[in-house]
Amino acid sequence: MNENSITAENEFISKSANAFRTISEASTELGLPQHVLRFWESKFNQIKPLKRGGNRRYYRPEDLEILKKIRSLLYEEGYTIKGVQRLFKEKNLKTDQTKYQNPILKAKKIKKNLNKSSILSEVIDELESCKDILDSNSKTKI
Repeated sequence: MNENSITAENEFISKSANAFRTISEASTELGLPQHVLRFWESKFNQIKPLKRGGNRRYYRPEDLEILKKIRSLLYEEGYTIKGVQRLFKEKNLKTDQTKYQNPILKAKKIKKNLNKSSILSEVIDELESCKDILDSNSKTKI
């Protein structure tokens, strides 16, 4: 181990629970190789990391919870990938996402008969709440 890897590990430890993780941070946290995470993305549509320029992946806290559940089912409980997929499909297996604020655009839920200004108002409110979440996450990193 060199100094850079030690620094990177210390930075990882100090991240907030709601912070997004890079694929290398997620890989370290889960104890899985990066190629396994990429493979699971192709097999489980519940895993939806954000992708930025150059296809860099950023895993949300709820993605990590789903990955932990998949890892547990595959490695500890002996399920196959098809078995885990079936569980997700049949039982709508979900993780405890209530502790995370998952910004979902509320405009999709608005009735069709509302006028455009009220829809735009809802979108602006949702964007402001997303900004607040991002601002609070950036303050915890500093």
